Amino acid sequence: MHADQYNPAQQQVVSLLGAPKSGRPEFDPGLRDELRSLLEERMEPLVEPIESGALGDDNLFLNKFKLAQVLGCERKFMAERSMPFEWSPPLAKGTIMHKAIELSVHWRGEGTPLALVDEAMASLENAGKRMSDYLTTCGESERAELRSAAGASMTQFLECFPPLKTAWRPTTESSIQASLHGGLIVLSGKPDLTLGQPAGTVAGKVIVDFKTGRPFSSHREDLRLYALLETLRILPPRLVATYYLDQASIDAEEVTHDLLLSAAERVIDGAHRYVELVTGTREPGVAPGPSCRWCPVQPDCDEGTAYLEGSPEGGPEDW
Repeated sequence: MHADQYNPAQQQVVSLLGAPKSGRPEFDPGLRDELRSLLEERMEPLVEPIESGALGDDNLFLNKFKLAQVLGCERKFMAERSMPFEWSPPLAKGTIMHKAIELSVHWRGEGTPLALVDEAMASLENAGKRMSDYLTTCGESERAELRSAAGASMTQFLECFPPLKTAWRPTTESSIQASLHGGLIVLSGKPDLTLGQPAGTVAGKVIVDFKTGRPFSSHREDLRLYALLETLRILPPRLVATYYLDQASIDAEEVTHDLLLSAAERVIDGAHRYVELVTGTREPGVAPGPSCRWCPVQPDCDEGTAYLEGSPEGGPEDW
């Protein structure tokens, strides 16, 4: 597809995410070691409780979900921590969408939204993972609704996001990890989409997450975590962005030294809070917000009840 064939929404993405090589930032090659040293030094006090088994696991594993939980409402985090994982339609829709986007990159010819969704569901159903069990046991009505919702979001993606050219080196849901203190602390992330690659010490990668619903500050924090992980792995990306499919809008942020330091401080804070809460050395605090609608202890939480009574109905559909 030539530039003059992009619709306005697609052209906006190309204009914002694209950048000539001459305009890309260069980073100090020692930055990854600087940030690793900062993280390990500030999280050194956590080594003893992890090694002693006080967490109930042999390491501290943190991803964007756990960090958002522990840095949000601590009471909700503690209530949900021991609850078994259960698939829900919003979670399943997101997984199906990401798989369909991955297939669209390598699809021969023009794939229709529902064809890509059907192929994604079939692939996930045969993958032998937890998602397989969910798709094979959910009722026909739920499966049809799931297919319809994923198909609608996939239609929005194909309409609003430019076709992913192989020259852009698109990668979907590629895991990034950082192991600290010999694996006692593991930071993990899985961006929805990455484009480009670094050239020496010149940043070239762009990280994109796809969302539906309203923008939240946590969306930027998720991407900053990914930027930190990429830095610890090789080199910072030059840009991180959240793309809101139902609005055809993009929220992008340039990656800077200060942004990476802020991301590192957030990880340090989250790690300390996690260990303190799990070991009982910190009393869980309450932070009312939109997630009160799905909190298992909300009926017994005065702050959460008061928030919901004063808040308009509805909430973000986040995936």
